[in-house]
Amino acid sequence: MAANNDPDNPRPTARGWWRKTPRVPALALLAVVALALLGSFSLIFATVEAERVQREQARRTASVISALNGIVSATLNGESAQRGYFITTDRRYLAPYYTGRRAYEAEQEALRQRMGDTLSEDQAALVDEIDRLGDAKWSEMAGTVAMVERGRVVDAHTRILSDEGQLAMQALRRSVGRLEAIERARLEEATGAAAVAEHRVVPLLALLFAVIVVALGLGLWQAIRTARAESAAANAEALAIAHDRADILAKELNHRVKNLFAVILAIVKMSARGDTAAAPAVDRIAKRIHALVTAHDVTQGSHGDTHVDIAELVGKVIAPYRSSSERCEMAGGELVIPGRHAVPLGLVLHELVTNAVKYGAWSQPGGLVHVEWRESGGTVQLNWREEAASPITPPPGGKTGREGFGSMLIRSSERQLGGKIARSFESHGIVVEIAFPMAADEVTEG
Repeated sequence: MAANNDPDNPRPTARGWWRKTPRVPALALLAVVALALLGSFSLIFATVEAERVQREQARRTASVISALNGIVSATLNGESAQRGYFITTDRRYLAPYYTGRRAYEAEQEALRQRMGDTLSEDQAALVDEIDRLGDAKWSEMAGTVAMVERGRVVDAHTRILSDEGQLAMQALRRSVGRLEAIERARLEEATGAAAVAEHRVVPLLALLFAVIVVALGLGLWQAIRTARAESAAANAEALAIAHDRADILAKELNHRVKNLFAVILAIVKMSARGDTAAAPAVDRIAKRIHALVTAHDVTQGSHGDTHVDIAELVGKVIAPYRSSSERCEMAGGELVIPGRHAVPLGLVLHELVTNAVKYGAWSQPGGLVHVEWRESGGTVQLNWREEAASPITPPPGGKTGREGFGSMLIRSSERQLGGKIARSFESHGIVVEIAFPMAADEVTEG
């Protein structure tokens, strides 16, 4: 003890510095979590932007196709009126003819405005070709009308029977069809990009939650390490200070993680502010984030809760990942356990959920997870069983005996529960059997 208090002894000084400066590893963990959150925000922003581009392209495509249809329709109406005037020489047919001419010119101008200035070479060439062919068709019809007005009916008849007008109309239809096909292809490309971006969001949120839980687990390990070092010093006052410091650091890290969740949720909502069409995608993303916050609270436990319902605990941990393709069947009904079991059991369940997403039943479409629990003779038994749609490969270290952080976390939680956790890897997925004493008389102090 005297050596530990000697300022000339360098080794105790170094160890004392490490114990008295736990903020360094805590801040490093916080930096990792912050980077993960920034990455999530970047992908969420990219998703919202991709959907905005898709909506703008959809409006552009619809307006361009409407203008193209208007050009063809106005030209056909003008041709019908021209033929009627030629056959009957009734000047009343000239009214719809001139109306069609004005409509053609209006739709021609609208097409150029809706196409904008950002045209590819093919699109610019097609727009010019549509103008040229349309003008040629209307010039042919105007010449026929002028011949009839001057009484040159035979010449007008000869011109109508020629292929000039028919060829111009056919070429106009082909050019309109090619431009419409280009616009539809651009819409499909924008729609595909938006779908790909949206599909990336959910796995990233799952990965983000895993990073946060791992960081919190490492923070808890650091806190335990600090507490053990202080206990070895046999100094009651120093031990109390270390416990208080670890408590404050854990609460600070937990508080900052919640703040980061709140900030990223606010940024997501702010990114789509004023864009009502983006509201559905933003709502889906916000619900996922809220579910992750709820699951985070469950795995950290609450000092105010002396009892926890297993059904609620399991449901909240699974909620961020559950969907129509990630199915889960739960059975067991209401079963209240002491609140001190919430943290270790919640961490084990989260580890199983993330492994199911990365390697297990939920890594493939159509996977199913069965979770069952019951109480018998004062012992709680919880079984986790996965059924993948096709045979799967065990996770790294699953059959090699190499222990990763997940295995260490489960082993630590097994000690905290005072029970047993047995795992077996099958071709259809992992089977986990958890058993621990109810110990209803041992609850966390409120």
